[in-house]
Amino acid sequence: MIFERDKVEAKYKWKLEDIFATDDAWEECYFATDERIPHLAQYQDKLKDDDNIFDCLELTTRLTHDIMRLLCYARMRHDEDAKVEKYQALADRVQMLIVKYSSVASFITPELCELSKERLEELKNKKRFKNYSVEFEKLIRDKEIVLSKKEEKLLSEMQIFADTNEEVYSMFDNADIKFTPVEDENGEKIELSHGMYGLLLQNPNQGVRARAFDSMFTAYKDHINMIAANYAGNVKKDWFFAKVRGFKSALDYSMYRENVPPTCYRKLLEAVDKGTAPLHRYIALRKKVLGLDTLNMYDLYLPIVKEQKVAMPYPDAVKTVKEALSVMGKDYQETLASAFEDGWVDVYENKGKRSGAYSWGCYGVHPFVLLNYQETVHDVFTIAHELGHAMHSFYSNSNQPEQKAGYEIFVAEIASTVNEVLLLKHLLKTATGELRKYLLSYYLDMFRTTLFRQTMFSEFEVIAHTKVENGEPITADNLCAEYLALNKKYYGEAVEHNDLIKYEWARIPHFYSSYYVYKYATGITTAVSIASNILEKGEAYFDKYRQFLSAGGSMAPLDIIRLADVDLETDAPYEKAMKEFADTLLELEKSFE
Repeated sequence: MIFERDKVEAKYKWKLEDIFATDDAWEECYFATDERIPHLAQYQDKLKDDDNIFDCLELTTRLTHDIMRLLCYARMRHDEDAKVEKYQALADRVQMLIVKYSSVASFITPELCELSKERLEELKNKKRFKNYSVEFEKLIRDKEIVLSKKEEKLLSEMQIFADTNEEVYSMFDNADIKFTPVEDENGEKIELSHGMYGLLLQNPNQGVRARAFDSMFTAYKDHINMIAANYAGNVKKDWFFAKVRGFKSALDYSMYRENVPPTCYRKLLEAVDKGTAPLHRYIALRKKVLGLDTLNMYDLYLPIVKEQKVAMPYPDAVKTVKEALSVMGKDYQETLASAFEDGWVDVYENKGKRSGAYSWGCYGVHPFVLLNYQETVHDVFTIAHELGHAMHSFYSNSNQPEQKAGYEIFVAEIASTVNEVLLLKHLLKTATGELRKYLLSYYLDMFRTTLFRQTMFSEFEVIAHTKVENGEPITADNLCAEYLALNKKYYGEAVEHNDLIKYEWARIPHFYSSYYVYKYATGITTAVSIASNILEKGEAYFDKYRQFLSAGGSMAPLDIIRLADVDLETDAPYEKAMKEFADTLLELEKSFE
C-alpha cells in the first residue's frame, strides 16, 4: 500500500528545513535575491580593471548560491508530493528568477572574452582570483564560441522555455500517467507505480510479470505521439544551441561543455561492441537456468537463483551498506553514519512522490538523497549508489570553494558505482552455494543495466539527434523502430523482443538531459578499476580516491579521474571492465554445470 506523505514517519524523511527553516524564510530569500540581481548591471562595460572584475564575480557567486538554495528547496518539496501545487509554483518562480539573472548577467562572459588571452591568463594566476581560476580557464577556452553581448543576452532569455520539454515530461510521468491495476498470482489487484513495477518484475509468477509489463508500456503506448513530439522538441533544442555555438553536432557540444575528449566515447562504444557476445551468452544462460520456453524482456529482472532471502528492511539495508563501505576509512564511515541519522535521506514511496532515486543539494548544506525504498536487492544497492553521490558532493563541498565545488556530470556516476561494486564484493566474500550464484548474477545484471543498457540508450540518443541534424523528421514510429533494432542488437536471439519493448525509450526521463546516460557506462568502467584498487591496496590507495572525491570541479574531468590512477584515454579500464564481466559470467556458467 502506498501512503499519503503525512503517514510516513519523520525519521524516514529528509530535513529540507536545513535549507530553509520555513516557507516564509524561502520567500524572504527569494525577494532579497530578486532585488539584488539588477545590481549586476552596474558592472556592464566596466569589466576591465581587477576591482570591478572581482566584485562582479563575487556578486555572481552570492546570487547563484541563493538561487540554487531556492531551487533545491522548491524542487525537492515538489518531489515529495507532486499533487501539492504550491511547490510547483515556487519552482516556477525560481525558473523565472534564473531567467532574470541569466539575462542581467549575460554581458559578463562575452565582455570578459573580449579581454586578451594574456590578460585572462594574468587574472587566472593572481592570488586574489584563485577561486575563479577554473572559470578563467573556461573563458580562455570559450573565446572562440562566445557570441556578441546582444546574442548572448538573447540566448539567455530563451532559457524561459528551454526546459519546457523536460518539465512537461516530468509532470506527465510523475503526476498524470495512469496505469491499469495489475492482478497478482492470488487474483488481487495491485496499484501499479514506477516503484511497484520494479518489484513486480521480480515476481516468480511469469503471468504477473507479463501483466505488469503490459500495464506499464501500454500506458506509454497510449500517449506515444505526444511523448515523441515532446522529445523531438527537446532534441531540436539541443541541436539549436549546438549549432549557434558552431558545433557540428549536439554530442560534440555536450562533450565540449564538460571538457571531455571524444576519445572516451569512441573507446566505450568499441569496448561494448566487442562485449555483446558475452552479453548474449549471459542472456542465453538466463533462459536455460530459468527453464523458460520463451525468455521475455520482462523476465530479465527475475533472479535466476530462487528463494534467496537477500532483500531486507531498510534499517538492515543501511547496516549492510555501512559494513560494505567500512573499507573507506574512519572519516568516511562517520560522515556516512551522519547521512543516515541526520535528515539527508527521504526513504519511502508515498502518493505523489517523484519516482526513482537521486542525490542533490546546494553548497553550504549537506546533500540530500531521495529514495523510494522497496525490500529488494536492487534497492539495497540503490542506497549505496545514491550515498556515493552524496558523499562525493560532501567531500567536494568540504574541500573546495563554492566556485570549484561542482563537478561535471562525466565524473558524477563514478563514486556511486564504486559503492555498488564494493557492496557486491562485500556480499560475495561470505557467500556460498545458491547465494553466491545469486550475487554473481546480480553483478552481471549490474553490468547489463549500467554498462550495456546505458550505452544502448546513448546510441539511441545519437540516432535521434542525428536525424534532426540531418534534417530528417522524428516520429513515434521511427523512434520506436530504432529502439527495437537496438534492443535486438544488444540482447541477441535468446530473448523474445516483445513488441511493447519498443516503447521503453518513452519512459526514460534521462533522455531529457541529453548525453547523460553514457556517463553511467564510463562510470562503471572507472568504478571497477577504483574498487579493485581499494580492495587490493587498502588505505594507501584510498588516499588517492579521497583526492578524487575532494576535487570537485577544480580540474578537467579526465585529470580528476587520473588522481585515482585511472586513465580513460587508454584501453586499460575498458578492458578491465569487460574482463570483469566475462570472468564473472564464466564462474556463474560453471556453477550451473
